[in-house]
Formats: sequence, structure tokens, C-alpha cells
Amino acid sequence: MIKVGYIGLGLMGKSIARNILKGGFPLVVHNRSRAAVDELVSEGAEAAFSPAEVAAKVDVVFTNLPDSPDIIEVVQGTNGILSGGKSGLIYIDNSTIKPAVSRTIYNALAEEGISALDAPVSGGDIGAQNATLSIMVGGDSKALEKVLPVLKCTGKTITHVGAAGAGQIAKAANQIMVAAQMVAMAELLIFSQKAGADPQKVIEAIRGGAAQCWTLDVKPPRLFSGNRTPGFKAYMQAKDLNIVMETAREYGIPLPSTAIDMQLYTAMLQQNLGMEDNSAVIAILENLAGIHLNEYGNQEAL
Repeated sequence: MIKVGYIGLGLMGKSIARNILKGGFPLVVHNRSRAAVDELVSEGAEAAFSPAEVAAKVDVVFTNLPDSPDIIEVVQGTNGILSGGKSGLIYIDNSTIKPAVSRTIYNALAEEGISALDAPVSGGDIGAQNATLSIMVGGDSKALEKVLPVLKCTGKTITHVGAAGAGQIAKAANQIMVAAQMVAMAELLIFSQKAGADPQKVIEAIRGGAAQCWTLDVKPPRLFSGNRTPGFKAYMQAKDLNIVMETAREYGIPLPSTAIDMQLYTAMLQQNLGMEDNSAVIAILENLAGIHLNEYGNQEAL
């Protein structure tokens, strides 16, 4: 039986780790905040007090952390995975970070005989809870084959995209589409409301046609009920778009629409809305339009 470690038990990580545990794999967990560790220990996991300790005890170690600097610290820093891991260990990163950083980590670990897979996920907190995530994998196919039984406990769709960093490129591409859908949904709701149609009826009319997408299926009911809590936090969406734009500049790729979406999410941060759901970008457009989308879909002047 493969023994698994999981580092980073946030909104997504805790659910993913729990599904690995439910899959019957022995699990060692570590997190800066101990409450999540204690919760999983009560369900059968083993606690560790550093990334190095996790890496020393397991065959496969996952991370799920906010950004590139966090991954660099946990992998290469004091008491990091590199200092505790042994040759033959497989490292899997569920975080969303820069592709270039994933490649750097891959090379550093390879020098010590450790395989690395960048395996960011999509599907939100619901997908993490229900083990229906889409997992985009970069790295060696042989390492992926060994850990597939573990990944299948957490995701419904597992795609080997290519070499190291390719999983992160796929996730960045995913976030381009997610942001575009959130902004487009906000625009169509405000357009419908201010032009005199019931936005709820408009959603019913269009989501069975060419406009159908996950965003229109899931997000409008939350917005209509006044629920703008995450979900996927807006500040993380802004972080991911920053990764997209930095990578685009590195390769000279023009992304005009994504640049505008990035500005809208930056405005959310400036208005202290970063902890709300990424669909709450509608608030920025509401302010510009001078209306508020209330729970009945009727027009309210701000």
C-alpha cells in the first residue's frame, strides 16, 4: 500500500486529503494551522510537524499551497521536502503556480532521485469534496502511472498534458476561461436587468443553448440568493491571472481580454472583496452600472 503525505490543508487541500484517506491509503498530514491537521487525525490520519517529516515517512507527498514562493519554501527551504525526502519519493503539487517554477522544482528534485509531477486541479470546493476534480498533470509518465490509484481517489478526469510545467500551463489556460466566463456572466446579468428583462428568466432561456457552461449552471442561483461567499476566492483568481499574464509576457503572447479581466479582479482587491467568490466580480460592474442585482432579479438603484 502506498503511504501518502499531504501538505496544505486549506479549502481544497483538506477535502482532497480526506478523499485519499477514504480511499484506504495511509495518510500523513501537515499544515501551518493545526485545526485541520487535528480534524484529519481524528479521522485516521497521522500528524507531522514539518514538510521534511512528512517526506521522510511516505512514498508520495502532495502539496497544495497558495503561490509559488510557498512551494519553493516548502520544497527547498529549511525542513523542506528536499531535506527529508529519499530517492524514489514521488512529489505531486496540486497548487496553481508559475510553470517556470514547476520546472525549477522538477529539476532540483530530480538531482536527488525524486520524481515530480505538477498536478493542479479544477472543479472548486465542490469538486474537491466530491472527488470529481479535473487534474492536469505535467511530468514523467512512469511516475504518473505509479500514483494513478491515489489520484483517482480525488479526481474524475486525469490528463497527462506533457513534460514538467505542462500541467501548470493547462491550469493557466483554464483560468483564462474561468475568468472570462465570470466576467461575461456578470455583464449579461447586468445587461439583462438594466435593459428591462428578468435576469433569472434570461439564464433559463440561454443556458440550454450555445451559451451553456458550468458557470451558468452553478453560479447564478448563488448570486440571485445574495450568496457571494467562496467557492473559489477572488484573490486566488487574481493571483492565477497574474501567473497567466507573467507567463504571457515571458513568451510574448498577446492576451487583451485576459488583461481586462485581470484589471477587474485587481479592482476587487482594492475594494476589499478579495475573500468573496470569484463570481462576485459582478460587484465591480454593478458599481459602474449604478445598479445592484438583488435576489429577485429586479433592478435596484445603488
